[in-house]
Amino acid sequence: MGLKSYLFVMTLATAVCWAVFSYITWTVNPEVTNGVGFFLFYLSLFLSIVGTTAIFGFVIRFIAFRRDFALRAVIEAFRQSFLFAGLAIVVLILLSKDMFNWVNLAFLVIGLSVLEFFLVSYNKHDISAVKEYGEQ
Repeated sequence: MGLKSYLFVMTLATAVCWAVFSYITWTVNPEVTNGVGFFLFYLSLFLSIVGTTAIFGFVIRFIAFRRDFALRAVIEAFRQSFLFAGLAIVVLILLSKDMFNWVNLAFLVIGLSVLEFFLVSYNKHDISAVKEYGEQ
C-alpha cells in the first residue's frame, strides 16, 4: 500500500469512527445503558482518537523529518497514537468512577512511558529491516 493510499484509507476510517462515535453519543443514554453501551462509547472514541492522532502524528513527522522513511514515521505515529488514546480512555474511565487523581495519573503516565521506552528499544533491532524495505 502506498503512502497516498494509506492516508486515504486512514482518513476515511477515522471519519467513519467519528461518525459512529457521534451516533453513539446521541443515541445512548448513559443513565440507563448497560455495559455494552459504555463499551461501544469507549471503543468508538478510542478508535477515533487513534486514527486522528496517527494521521496528525505522521503528517508532523513527515514534514519535520523529510529525510526519514515514511514507513518508520507511520509506525511511530501509529504506536504513539495507541498509547495516547489508551491514556485518554483510561483517564475518562477513572473520571467516570470518581477514581481520578494526580497519583493515578502519574502512575499511568510513568507506566506508559516505560512501555514506550520498551517498545522503542525492542524495535531498534527491526530498524535495519525498515531501512532495507525502504531501499527496495
